[in-house]
Amino acid sequence: MKILGIDEAGRGPVLGPLVVCGAVIPQDKIVILERMGIKDSKKLTPARRNVLARKIRKMAECHVVKITAQDIDNLRAKDVNLNEIEKIAMIKIINMADADSVIIDSVDVDPARLTRQIKEVVGDDMDVKAEHGADDKYIPVAAASIVAKVERDIEIEKLSRQYKKIGGMGSGYPSDPRTKAFLEKFEYHELPDFVRKSWATVEKLKEKK
Repeated sequence: MKILGIDEAGRGPVLGPLVVCGAVIPQDKIVILERMGIKDSKKLTPARRNVLARKIRKMAECHVVKITAQDIDNLRAKDVNLNEIEKIAMIKIINMADADSVIIDSVDVDPARLTRQIKEVVGDDMDVKAEHGADDKYIPVAAASIVAKVERDIEIEKLSRQYKKIGGMGSGYPSDPRTKAFLEKFEYHELPDFVRKSWATVEKLKEKK
C-alpha cells in the first residue's frame, strides 16, 4: 500500500513560485519517518527541514510542481482562482505518482467538495481524502509539506542573492516590511517577473504610483 501526501508552500507570498509537492510513502515506512521527526514543516527550523527533506527524497517518490508568478498571474487573468490553480497541480501529481490512495491538505474551505472534484478527474480507483490540517495529522502530507517548503526556500534564496545590493527582498510575504520596501523600489512596468502582479499588494502600489 502506497500513500500519496500532497501539500503546498508559497500560497500567500507576493514573490516567487507556488510549490506543490506529492510524496509517495509505502505504508511500512510511515513509522520510520515518524521516528525521524517528520512533522508539519511550519513546526521545524529551516536547518531541520533541509536535513529531513534529503532523507524523505531517499525514502519516498517525490513529485514537485512549481507554478511561477507569471503563470499565476496569467491564469488569474483568465478567472482561474488560486484553489483551481492548485487543484490542476494536484491532479498532475496524482497522475504522475504510483500510489493507491491520496491525502491532501485541503485548500478549499469545504474539504468534501475538493475530494469530490479530485475524484471526478482521477476516477474511483484512487481513494481520495482532503482534510484541513492534514500536514499535522498524516506523515505523507507532512513529508510533502517539508519538501515543498525546502524547494520554495531554495528558489527564494536564489532570487534574494540577486538583490542583496539593494537591501534584499525579505520573505516575500505582503506583510513583510522588507518585501514592501523591495517592491517600492520599482515602477510597476519594471517589476521582476517573479512578482505576482495580480496580488492586491502590487495593485495598491500601482495605484499609489
